[in-house]
Amino acid sequence: MLPIATRLRSAACQHEFPMKFVFLTHSLVSDWNHGNAHFQRGLIRALIARGHAAVAAEPADGWSRMNLLAEAGTGALAAFHRAFPELVSVTYEGTGDIDAIVEDADVVVVHEWTDAAIVAHLGRRRAGGARWRLLFHDTHHRAVSAPEELARFELDGYDGVLAFGAVLAEVYRARGWADQVHVWHEAADTELFRPLPEVAREADLVWIGNWGDGERTAELEEFLIGPARDLRLAGTIHGVRYPPEAEAAVRDAGLRFAGRIANADAPAAFARHRVTVHVPRRPYAEALPGIPTIRMFETLACAIPLVSAPWEDREGLFRPGQDYLVARNGAEMREALRSILADPSFAAGIAASGRARILERHTCGHRADELLALLGADVRRPAVGASQS
Repeated sequence: MLPIATRLRSAACQHEFPMKFVFLTHSLVSDWNHGNAHFQRGLIRALIARGHAAVAAEPADGWSRMNLLAEAGTGALAAFHRAFPELVSVTYEGTGDIDAIVEDADVVVVHEWTDAAIVAHLGRRRAGGARWRLLFHDTHHRAVSAPEELARFELDGYDGVLAFGAVLAEVYRARGWADQVHVWHEAADTELFRPLPEVAREADLVWIGNWGDGERTAELEEFLIGPARDLRLAGTIHGVRYPPEAEAAVRDAGLRFAGRIANADAPAAFARHRVTVHVPRRPYAEALPGIPTIRMFETLACAIPLVSAPWEDREGLFRPGQDYLVARNGAEMREALRSILADPSFAAGIAASGRARILERHTCGHRADELLALLGADVRRPAVGASQS
């Protein structure tokens, strides 16, 4: 295999770009139980579309990548490259590789799932005079669910932190982890997530989500499995890490358990169904109110009617009751699903409103422009307009 620096030069085709971005991610090529890859893919595509160079770097032995290969083989990596031919991700094994990868970067964005030793190494290099801007990107609940793990990160050398919600940004400030903390929400890659009217609707309900670590087991029974069973809905459940009893519960409800689905295939899955639901994980709903999952952005972008279990939209990202319906309990979920499935005109209005909101405010293009504006304002300065809470 060619050295990393050679592969990067080849990937950039040796053109001149306004800026070169390097994103350190847990994985770009694998979205196996790894929703962070969704936004990172869309963001990189948006930056490339704006004339910048952008590549990702991921650990060669990342658990998402390893699980994907174990389950689906190298064909899954080939499918990623077919779906996203413009995206490049190189693998690294240590700080020596990292130094080669960021050698000619203008901006380095380090995701929260990066190893703490790598985070510290890059911070020391920036503090020692490295030319690139250095940002830390957090899209997870670990800051509140496992703060001792986040406290291990050495962020002193970083130019700023990008937090995917105002409440998370405040956690960083309150704990003294960083001074420059900027609110930067996730968003939908609308080049990928869009309506597919040519796809025939085949069933009632679809849900795409992983079972996880028991963070929403009771909620899935109340807001997904129970209503589907009681309303006798036909539908499909996609995801990984389902224990046998969870798969059995899905099937007992009359739904088809279809296992893993590549994120690039999700729009077609949404198009084959009439409605979906959003069931946030408990740490987000309780400890990080105001932060939806990436699936909410993507679902609305596909113009499929959505019913959400409770979460508090503190930042006014959407318009509850207009862009999607809210169900406070299982009974309300049953009624909302019944209303959507019984009235195609009502369902179409909800779906159109949700997509319009995404196109107006929440595309990866919007986030790319926000990042560029933030960098243009100099992330070390306190005043950065709407990008800082």
